[in-house]
Amino acid sequence: MIDLNAYYCGRDETCGPELTAGIRRNAADTVARVNALLERAGFAHVCSVNSGWRPRQINAATPNASATSHHLTGRAVDLPDPDRTLAAWCVNNLAVLAEIGLWLEDPRWTYDANGDHWLHVQTVPPRSGNRVFVPSDAPPADPDFPVTWA
Repeated sequence: MIDLNAYYCGRDETCGPELTAGIRRNAADTVARVNALLERAGFAHVCSVNSGWRPRQINAATPNASATSHHLTGRAVDLPDPDRTLAAWCVNNLAVLAEIGLWLEDPRWTYDANGDHWLHVQTVPPRSGNRVFVPSDAPPADPDFPVTWA
Protein backbone atom coordinates (compact mmCIF):
# COMPACT_ATOMS: atom_id res chain seq x y z
CA MET A 1 0.00 0.00 0.00
CA ILE A 2 1.22 3.48 -0.75
CA ASP A 3 1.33 6.41 1.63
CA LEU A 4 1.55 10.16 1.18
CA ASN A 5 5.35 10.08 1.47
CA ALA A 6 5.53 7.73 -1.51
CA TYR A 7 2.92 9.77 -3.36
CA TYR A 8 4.79 13.06 -2.93
CA CYS A 9 8.11 11.50 -4.03
CA GLY A 10 9.94 14.02 -1.81
CA ARG A 11 8.47 16.93 -3.74
CA ASP A 12 6.57 18.14 -0.69
CA GLU A 13 9.98 19.08 0.73
CA THR A 14 11.58 20.49 -2.41
CA CYS A 15 8.54 22.28 -3.87
CA GLY A 16 6.51 22.90 -0.71
CA PRO A 17 5.13 26.35 -1.56
CA GLU A 18 3.35 24.90 -4.59
CA LEU A 19 1.70 22.17 -2.49
CA THR A 20 -1.57 23.82 -1.47
CA ALA A 21 -4.13 22.60 1.06
CA GLY A 22 -6.39 21.63 -1.86
CA ILE A 23 -3.67 19.53 -3.47
CA ARG A 24 -3.00 17.88 -0.10
CA ARG A 25 -6.71 16.96 0.20
CA ASN A 26 -6.74 15.60 -3.36
CA ALA A 27 -3.57 13.61 -2.71
CA ALA A 28 -5.02 12.02 0.44
CA ASP A 29 -8.16 11.06 -1.53
CA THR A 30 -6.09 9.65 -4.40
CA VAL A 31 -3.94 7.58 -2.04
CA ALA A 32 -7.05 6.20 -0.30
CA ARG A 33 -8.68 5.21 -3.59
CA VAL A 34 -5.50 3.69 -4.99
CA ASN A 35 -5.03 1.67 -1.82
CA ALA A 36 -8.60 0.40 -2.16
CA LEU A 37 -7.73 -0.67 -5.71
CA LEU A 38 -4.49 -2.34 -4.64
CA GLU A 39 -6.29 -4.22 -1.87
CA ARG A 40 -9.11 -5.42 -4.13
CA ALA A 41 -6.69 -6.42 -6.89
CA GLY A 42 -4.40 -8.40 -4.57
CA PHE A 43 -1.53 -5.93 -5.00
CA ALA A 44 -1.36 -4.62 -1.43
CA HIS A 45 2.40 -5.29 -1.54
CA VAL A 46 2.89 -2.35 -3.95
CA CYS A 47 4.31 0.48 -1.86
CA SER A 48 6.12 2.66 -4.40
CA VAL A 49 4.97 5.27 -6.88
CA ASN A 50 6.54 6.13 -10.22
CA SER A 51 4.92 9.57 -10.22
CA GLY A 52 2.44 11.13 -7.84
CA TRP A 53 2.04 14.85 -7.30
CA ARG A 54 3.97 16.87 -9.84
CA PRO A 55 4.87 20.52 -9.38
CA ARG A 56 4.66 22.49 -12.64
CA GLN A 57 8.42 22.38 -13.28
CA ILE A 58 8.55 18.59 -12.84
CA ASN A 59 5.47 18.11 -15.03
CA ALA A 60 6.96 20.30 -17.77
CA ALA A 61 10.10 18.13 -17.76
CA THR A 62 8.16 14.84 -17.83
CA PRO A 63 8.11 13.32 -21.34
CA ASN A 64 4.62 13.25 -22.89
CA ALA A 65 3.00 14.84 -19.82
CA SER A 66 -0.05 16.97 -20.49
CA ALA A 67 0.18 20.60 -19.45
CA THR A 68 -3.14 20.01 -17.68
CA SER A 69 -2.17 16.69 -16.10
CA HIS A 70 -4.15 15.65 -13.05
CA HIS A 71 -0.79 14.93 -11.40
CA LEU A 72 -0.55 18.72 -10.95
CA THR A 73 -3.60 18.77 -8.69
CA GLY A 74 -2.92 15.55 -6.78
CA ARG A 75 -5.63 13.62 -8.61
CA ALA A 76 -3.49 11.10 -10.50
CA VAL A 77 -0.79 8.54 -9.85
CA ASP A 78 1.50 6.30 -11.87
CA LEU A 79 2.22 2.95 -10.24
CA PRO A 80 4.96 0.52 -11.23
CA ASP A 81 3.58 -2.37 -13.28
CA PRO A 82 6.62 -4.10 -14.80
CA ASP A 83 4.88 -7.32 -15.82
CA ARG A 84 1.53 -5.67 -16.71
CA THR A 85 -0.41 -7.86 -14.27
CA LEU A 86 -2.00 -4.90 -12.49
CA ALA A 87 -3.06 -3.37 -15.82
CA ALA A 88 -4.51 -6.70 -16.94
CA TRP A 89 -6.43 -7.01 -13.66
CA CYS A 90 -7.80 -3.48 -14.03
CA VAL A 91 -9.01 -3.89 -17.62
CA ASN A 92 -10.77 -7.09 -16.61
CA ASN A 93 -12.36 -5.50 -13.53
CA LEU A 94 -13.60 -2.11 -14.71
CA ALA A 95 -16.63 -2.36 -12.43
CA VAL A 96 -14.27 -2.28 -9.44
CA LEU A 97 -12.58 0.85 -10.78
CA ALA A 98 -16.01 2.44 -11.20
CA GLU A 99 -16.97 1.46 -7.65
CA ILE A 100 -13.80 3.03 -6.26
CA GLY A 101 -14.04 6.08 -8.53
CA LEU A 102 -10.92 5.65 -10.65
CA TRP A 103 -10.27 6.10 -14.36
CA LEU A 104 -7.50 4.24 -16.17
CA GLU A 105 -5.21 5.49 -18.90
CA ASP A 106 -5.24 2.91 -21.70
CA PRO A 107 -2.29 0.63 -20.84
CA ARG A 108 -1.17 0.64 -24.46
CA TRP A 109 0.06 4.19 -23.78
CA THR A 110 1.76 3.52 -20.42
CA TYR A 111 5.02 2.18 -21.77
CA ASP A 112 8.27 3.89 -22.72
CA ALA A 113 11.18 3.30 -25.05
CA ASN A 114 13.21 1.76 -22.19
CA GLY A 115 10.59 -0.97 -21.84
CA ASP A 116 9.20 0.38 -18.56
CA HIS A 117 5.51 -0.14 -17.86
CA TRP A 118 3.35 1.72 -15.39
CA LEU A 119 -0.32 2.04 -14.51
CA HIS A 120 -1.87 5.51 -14.57
CA VAL A 121 -5.11 6.03 -12.64
CA GLN A 122 -6.90 9.25 -11.74
CA THR A 123 -9.78 10.26 -9.53
CA VAL A 124 -11.51 12.48 -12.07
CA PRO A 125 -13.00 11.45 -15.40
CA PRO A 126 -11.17 12.34 -18.60
CA ARG A 127 -12.85 14.56 -21.19
CA SER A 128 -14.15 11.47 -22.97
CA GLY A 129 -15.78 10.20 -19.78
CA ASN A 130 -14.54 6.70 -20.64
CA ARG A 131 -13.40 4.49 -17.75
CA VAL A 132 -10.37 3.55 -19.90
CA PHE A 133 -9.16 6.51 -21.89
CA VAL A 134 -6.66 7.19 -24.64
CA PRO A 135 -4.45 10.08 -23.55
CA SER A 136 -3.42 11.46 -26.93
CA ASP A 137 -3.55 11.17 -30.68
CA ALA A 138 -0.05 9.67 -30.69
CA PRO A 139 0.12 5.99 -31.60
CA PRO A 140 0.20 3.57 -28.67
CA ALA A 141 3.68 2.79 -27.35
CA ASP A 142 2.67 -0.81 -26.56
CA PRO A 143 0.15 -1.77 -29.29
CA ASP A 144 0.40 -5.46 -28.38
CA PHE A 145 -1.21 -5.08 -24.95
CA PRO A 146 -4.49 -7.00 -25.20
CA VAL A 147 -7.56 -4.81 -25.49
CA THR A 148 -10.34 -6.63 -23.68
CA TRP A 149 -12.61 -3.74 -22.70
CA ALA A 150 -13.31 -2.27 -26.14
